[in-house]
Amino acid sequence: MGRFAPSPTGDLHLGSLYTAAASYLDARAHGGRWLVRMEDVDRTREVPGAAAGVLGTLESFGFEWDGEIVRQAERDAHYSAALEALEARGLTFECTCSRLMLAEEERYPGSCRMRAPQPGIASAIRLKVNPREVQFIDRIQGACRQDVALAVGDVILRRRDRLFSYLLAVVVDDAAQGVTHVVRGADLLDSTPRQIYLQQELGLPTPIYAHVPVLVEADGGKLSKSARSVRLDPGQVMAQLMHVFALLGLDPPSAIGDSGIAAAWAWAKGRWDANRVASRQTLHLEG
Repeated sequence: MGRFAPSPTGDLHLGSLYTAAASYLDARAHGGRWLVRMEDVDRTREVPGAAAGVLGTLESFGFEWDGEIVRQAERDAHYSAALEALEARGLTFECTCSRLMLAEEERYPGSCRMRAPQPGIASAIRLKVNPREVQFIDRIQGACRQDVALAVGDVILRRRDRLFSYLLAVVVDDAAQGVTHVVRGADLLDSTPRQIYLQQELGLPTPIYAHVPVLVEADGGKLSKSARSVRLDPGQVMAQLMHVFALLGLDPPSAIGDSGIAAAWAWAKGRWDANRVASRQTLHLEG
């Protein structure tokens, strides 16, 4: 079971299509189901109409998902239950530190870990992270390890504005939806040990991970932040799909581009192999 989990903060771009295609092909090539989940846990960043636009774009490129669309904004009760389970075991604490207060810290220094709660002051809820090396084998990037306590310290589960963190939401949702394989961009590689740590604390299963390289400009700039136009063109669906297949190491022959969307996807599913994907964390586009 795989999934694609976009944030409805704007239009999909070439990098989004590339990541979605990798996830989709990996699930379908192995006879698995593929889900779409809207990661809108942070309501402050959502752009009105973006979720519908994302789904429309996926449909125009021939993606077919299974089941209903899950929206994190509707799942606060599930996140609350997970947080309460951790609190009951004494694994959380309130933190009143602001981003400004921590701006010069490389990791959270544990300022509020032993401090009594301060009524009337907005506080986040952090997980007590103890020294423990988390190890996993990424199907593309290879062996990875991180001591979460040394890398980032105690992580936030609920923010000072009372919105739940992406970390808590993604861990709870992957388990609830039965996701077994996660294929996503390597910009999230460092956060994976933190997710695994939280999975272990909650007694939840750990998916198998594969992190594809992040597409960047020739000068190294992040694609989604560049001045270059990266919007997907509904009039160039096949050309852009062939470009993505090439970036994923599938080497599509020119004839595939003339065969229609369904036939192109069928060809790509038969050729998919995660070992064809470049085993590095960024992939530069030609200028």
